[in-house]
Amino acid sequence: MDDPIPTITFPDGAEVPALGQGTWGMGEDAGHARQEIASLRAGLDLGMTMIDTAEMYGDGGAEDIVGQAIKGRRDETFIVSKVYPWNASRKGTIAACEASLERLGTDRIDLYLLHWRGNYPLAETVEAFETLKASGKIRAWGVSNFDTDDMQELLSVPGGKNVAANQVLYNISRRGIEYDLLPWCQSRNIPVMAYSPIEQGRILHHPDLIHIAKANQATPAQLALAFLLERDGVFVIPKTSNIERVRENRDCVSLDITDEDWEALDAAFPPPAKKTPLEML
Repeated sequence: MDDPIPTITFPDGAEVPALGQGTWGMGEDAGHARQEIASLRAGLDLGMTMIDTAEMYGDGGAEDIVGQAIKGRRDETFIVSKVYPWNASRKGTIAACEASLERLGTDRIDLYLLHWRGNYPLAETVEAFETLKASGKIRAWGVSNFDTDDMQELLSVPGGKNVAANQVLYNISRRGIEYDLLPWCQSRNIPVMAYSPIEQGRILHHPDLIHIAKANQATPAQLALAFLLERDGVFVIPKTSNIERVRENRDCVSLDITDEDWEALDAAFPPPAKKTPLEML
């Protein structure tokens, strides 16, 4: 773990480690709470200070877990949370944010996202986000599960150009965003957050991934994470409640993958040759 975690700078100047921690699946079983809190704290100790959560995860339970994990460490943590689309009206967004703040035990969220598009006009949600920013309850706002056309529409509404990030499904087995969405965001300096970066474990048994990982004295998970970290402006937020896996994830930044290995990965997991609809989990 000698190699530093690469960082990405948000439009507002915040510099954040590109390797963070996810919490989807946490906060659903009280019997797992102690282990979940310990794993997040271990990640903070290792410099993985971005923690991603949402009011959806465990019906707020994940935010409770995060709140306990960051007690006494709030200033070193970059918190991302999300609002349900059916809460994303002017008043609803503000109320949802305040409820998230209470569960997180903090007075501010660093990045607040619209979880996916719903029935409320984007202009209404953006207005609420800007109100929250002005009050100091959030530092920046963004979106999740927005495809290129959604992003173009977002930039056309008042205040929409203040979008700070787009969180989407992206991993070595789901590379569709590389055709248009990723370069579109990169050209506008809008960071992309890759959720489910190891496909919730499903890709770890792929024989080519295993073979290339072994050749680099790495695990398949480390290789999958390193693949994403090579992309400009991409945050990676793997979720685990296992402290050893947290350390394993952190070590992925030390991998030095050869050009031949990258070619082999492209052969095993081909990049997109045409536009494909944005995938979601």
